[in-house]
Amino acid sequence: MTAAPSSRRERRGNRKKRRTVVWVIGGLALLLVLCVAWVGIRGLMAKNELEAAVPLASTLKDQVLAQETNKISSTAALLDDHAGAAASLTSDPIWRLAEFTPWAGPNLTAFRELAAVIDDLSTDAVGPLTELATSIEVADFKPVDGVLDLQPLIDARPVVERAATAVESAQKSMADIDTRATIGPVRNARTQLDDQLTAIAGPVDAIRTATVLVPDMLGASGPRDFLLLFQNPAELRASGGIPGALALMRTESGSIDLLQQAAATDFPRYDSPVLPLNDSTRSLYGDFTGEWMQNVNLTPQFPVTAALAREMWKLEFGTEVSGVLSIDPVALSYILEATGPITLATGDVLSAENAVTLLLKDAYLRYSEPIQQDLFFAAAASAVFDTVASGNLDPVKLIDALARSGSERRINLWSAVEAEQAELAETTLAGELPEKTGDVQPFGVYLNDGTEAKMGYYLDVAVADGQVTCRQDGRPNYGVTVTLTNNAPADAAESLPEYVTGSSSGVPQGSIKTVVNVYGTPELQNYGVARDGAVVPYRPAIDSGYQVSQIEVELAPGESTTLEFGFLGDAPFDSEVVTEQTPVIYRHETQQLTLSCESPLW
Repeated sequence: MTAAPSSRRERRGNRKKRRTVVWVIGGLALLLVLCVAWVGIRGLMAKNELEAAVPLASTLKDQVLAQETNKISSTAALLDDHAGAAASLTSDPIWRLAEFTPWAGPNLTAFRELAAVIDDLSTDAVGPLTELATSIEVADFKPVDGVLDLQPLIDARPVVERAATAVESAQKSMADIDTRATIGPVRNARTQLDDQLTAIAGPVDAIRTATVLVPDMLGASGPRDFLLLFQNPAELRASGGIPGALALMRTESGSIDLLQQAAATDFPRYDSPVLPLNDSTRSLYGDFTGEWMQNVNLTPQFPVTAALAREMWKLEFGTEVSGVLSIDPVALSYILEATGPITLATGDVLSAENAVTLLLKDAYLRYSEPIQQDLFFAAAASAVFDTVASGNLDPVKLIDALARSGSERRINLWSAVEAEQAELAETTLAGELPEKTGDVQPFGVYLNDGTEAKMGYYLDVAVADGQVTCRQDGRPNYGVTVTLTNNAPADAAESLPEYVTGSSSGVPQGSIKTVVNVYGTPELQNYGVARDGAVVPYRPAIDSGYQVSQIEVELAPGESTTLEFGFLGDAPFDSEVVTEQTPVIYRHETQQLTLSCESPLW
């Protein structure tokens, strides 16, 4: 029988449908292949662009700091080209659609976000800063005839503020990029870019802070008075050394003048602290912290020190200063690298190489009276300030010297102006107790002389820190060791002047007595102190919420001892341990401490 016409039409229709489905499936497959190829090719191109862009940020930072103006613009343009290309290659609709696919999606999303971060950084931060860097030079910030032109800093502030905001925004965007489900290369790219951002953020924020603070502090809005404390680490205090010499400094329209000098001995012992002290300061360091100018920096908190010194100056001389600046001889030696040698009124030639020895050792052998020693020290410091104010220096080396001094806590600055102090609080100049962050567990080692002498020149201090996890709950044990060595000659009691060795504290002449205070952040648990491997009595305390272990050590010439301070963390932590310390004369880098679960402290 012959098939009915309707059956033949139905079979032909089915064949057409099958062919249509095949074409549709084939078309979709081809489209998918093209999309994969599109994303893959553009992804490879974007990867190359991003890899080229990321190192340029660090290169540009180095060129700016080195004032290589002939290279800055071309590097910035290259960075902008690579960053813009990477962002463009990863932001089209096909790429965004592919981000919804399993496995590949999180990688594509993270890669696009990384490209966007560096593109935004290039546009909003690098570009403006590049224009600024090529329009002004470090030499513009060099005093001329005793006056620093403040206008370049004032003009730079809006540009630097925008750049700093862009860097901060980039860091926040980086923190939001989720790479947990991505492949190794994407995670590595994120780590590398994050490291570059961290390296850039510090200098940018320092420049921003300078544009905010320096003009007003140097009298752009009217004259300002500051008290200078010249700290002498030959007799240690927590923030550096006894403030044996002081000066009143006035700034106005970029000029700096020293108006008056004084010695700590010009101030009486006050009957009670000149300002109220909190219970922890009184307990650890005594009421005489606020009664003697020589003791205002027994506390490691420079804002407390500054407020006390400011009040004493006001009581004695009637001038209420708007800020307090401290500096030590080692910082002066760094500054002398910028100024070159300076001839003092005594005929001595003060240089970067001899400043520490001349001021902290030779002066005590030459001058028998404390007032003479203080005057010599003050005259040397004034000569350095006069040379800096004259502009007879290398401005790049001066910036390096100030940065190094600040990082070592050899320069501290406090302002009575609330807005300025808020800015300073975020810098190394603030002299505040260290704060814990997500990736750093800090400690503080602060030393006070107990000899009532000038033996600090012969005291060697070495610090090490580390952590170990011994508990099932993952809470880490932290250890900080402080090794003290008395390097005075064996015959110090006879060969050194009595003013150097001391005679009124009950400590044998030639010996060094040191009060060691180790601070742990508030959430830690204090586990005590061991000396040369054996647990010893110590004084536990709380200062501003911080856990403190205090112990006194007395060493005869040639003796050495190692103190170990133990703390327990409140939660698992496997990042960096950092310990800041009193800026002693000869500072060693903090070493890595290898801890054992068999320590007698836990």
